[in-house]
Amino acid sequence: MRGNSFGKMFSLVSFGESHGPAMGVVIDGVPAGLKFSLEELQKELDRRAPGKIAGTTSRAEDDKAQVLSGIFEGKTLGTPIAVIVHNTNQKSSDYDKIKNENRPGHADKTTIMKYGVRDHRGGGRSSGRETLSRVIAGYFAGLILPAVKVNAYVSKMGPFEYKTIPDDLNADRSPYSFPDSSKVEEIKNYLEDLKKNGESVGGRVRIVVDHVPMGLGEPAFDKLKADFAKALLSIGAVVSFSYGLGEEMADMPGSEVGKHENAFGGMEGGISNGERMIMTVTFKPTSTVGDKAKEGRHDPCIIPRAIPVVEAMVKIVLADHYLRQNAYQIK
Repeated sequence: MRGNSFGKMFSLVSFGESHGPAMGVVIDGVPAGLKFSLEELQKELDRRAPGKIAGTTSRAEDDKAQVLSGIFEGKTLGTPIAVIVHNTNQKSSDYDKIKNENRPGHADKTTIMKYGVRDHRGGGRSSGRETLSRVIAGYFAGLILPAVKVNAYVSKMGPFEYKTIPDDLNADRSPYSFPDSSKVEEIKNYLEDLKKNGESVGGRVRIVVDHVPMGLGEPAFDKLKADFAKALLSIGAVVSFSYGLGEEMADMPGSEVGKHENAFGGMEGGISNGERMIMTVTFKPTSTVGDKAKEGRHDPCIIPRAIPVVEAMVKIVLADHYLRQNAYQIK
C-alpha cells in the first residue's frame, strides 16, 4: 500500500490530495451490527474542520461526510466502509508562486526525491488535510470500544502551559482544547498576532485514556507503546512521543520511579495493564512562516485542530489490538 494503510485486524487506507476533488478512507475490520450515526461522525469531523477556530487557517471547508459502503439501515455490515469528503474551498493559485520551490520543513523536496513528481497544491498527500481520513476511521474504531474514553488536550502552546491532568476530562475545552477556559481570549489574541506577523508556534498535547482492557499489545515488535508511537508520529507535525513519566526517567533512579503512581503510563512490557494510560506528543511550529504564511492560508499553530486527530489515532490502535486479542481466545 506504499505507506497509505495502517492497522491489521482493524485497518484503514486513506486517499486523496489536499486540492483534489475529495479526500477519503476505506476501513476494513469493523464488526457487523454496530450502530452508526452520521450525526456523531460529522461532529468529530467538525472538530477538525478548517475555518472554524479564530486564529487558525482561513480555509473554510464544510467537510461533509458521504458514506459510500458498509452501512445499511443505520448499522455496520461487517464489510469495508468507504467514506469521502469533497474538497470545496481550494485556492490552488495560492501555491503557484512556490510551484518550483521547496519549502523548508515540508515534504516538497523529499517527495520529488521519492517519486520524481509532486502535487504542489497545498502539499498534496503531505497536507494536514489528509488527517480527516483518520478522524473518520477513529469514529468507527470508537464503536468497537465504546467504554474506552480517550481525551487529548493542549498541555503547552507557546506561553500557555497546563502541567496537571484536569479533574474533569469531559469538560468543554473548546475552541482551543486548553483546560484553563479563562485563557481563551488570550490564546485567541496570541494566535491572531502570530498569524498577522507570519509567525508560528508548536507545543505539546497530553493524552489520557481510561477503561482500557487489560492484555492489549504484543510482547515483541507490536508492543502497544510501539504502535501508539507509530500512529502518533505519523501525524505530520508530530516530532516526539512519550508515555508515563517519559523523558523524566532519564533523571531518576529506579527506586524513585517505583514510587510514582502509574509511572509506565498504563503499559508494562508493551501490554496494557488496565490502569489509566498517559501519553504526550510534541508538535513542531508550522513550517510556513514570513511572507509566505501571510499570503497563504496557514495555521500559526496546528495543535487546536489536531486534537481530534490525536484521539482518533489512539482509538484506531486500541480497536486493532482489541480485535487481535479477541482472535486469540476461543469462546
